[in-house]
Amino acid sequence: MKLELKGIYKSFGEKQVLKGISFSAESGKAFGLLGRNGAGKTTTIRILMDVFPADGGEVLIDGSPVDHTRTSIGYLPEERGLYPKKKIIDQLIYFAQLKGMKTSDAVAAIDRWLERLGMMAYRNKRLDTLSKGNQQKIQLITALAHDPDIVILDEPFSGLDPVNAMTLKEVVKETIARGKIVLFSSHQMSYIEEFCDSIAILGGGKILLQGDLHHIKRNYKRDKLLVRSQQAAKILADPAFCQAGKALDEDGLLLRLSSPEKKQEMMKALAGKYDIDEIKVFEPSLNDIFVEYTGEQA
Repeated sequence: MKLELKGIYKSFGEKQVLKGISFSAESGKAFGLLGRNGAGKTTTIRILMDVFPADGGEVLIDGSPVDHTRTSIGYLPEERGLYPKKKIIDQLIYFAQLKGMKTSDAVAAIDRWLERLGMMAYRNKRLDTLSKGNQQKIQLITALAHDPDIVILDEPFSGLDPVNAMTLKEVVKETIARGKIVLFSSHQMSYIEEFCDSIAILGGGKILLQGDLHHIKRNYKRDKLLVRSQQAAKILADPAFCQAGKALDEDGLLLRLSSPEKKQEMMKALAGKYDIDEIKVFEPSLNDIFVEYTGEQA
């Protein structure tokens, strides 16, 4: 299955929120939808979910306009939307029924997920008796119980302790392995790097950068060297090498080259003059790329 958003426009009154958003995501892979607050991520997600229509453009599944009666979507929102005073099993059944499940099928699916997430003991408890992490697990069940084709995870790891985060990681990996389309929206870049094959960075209602994450990082301007040496302080004080350099820690330096073509020359010069433990071309993290592309965006 292939999901495509083509030329999506959306305005609210005189404010244009989306200005021709286009990207695609495929089954069995995770796609990262990134951007600062106000970039248009939530509006894009709501159009995809048919909460409201786009002003222009189209949402396609395998080349045809999406039919929401045939393509199911599971959504884990950043802002939790469950009922704190209601019994967990009752509201899980209710949400599954809203997705078209028969009661018997819903109960069976919910119990499988409660067992999978170690939550069966809370089946008949009220939601407000659970910890924040366990409430997140219940919210996750509402997104997955109906076995959706597309799973949208909006800040899924927010507020989770390491144990619950590990459990959610396993579920995400299983969901991807089962051939679902998984869309991530998160400011926690380490999780995007761990799960996502491709990304799109939004800013001001436009796509600022998109594509295969590995390809993006490999093609990032390679004009910095990461150097580790016990003589880092001396290197940093040497004007021949550190006209544009900074210390990362006690023995680590990041040196900017005048051009990417100078890297071999600089490496040889450094190794010839100083005791170098490690030297390599600096590969930016997704966080570095995100900050560069969105830093000037309002």
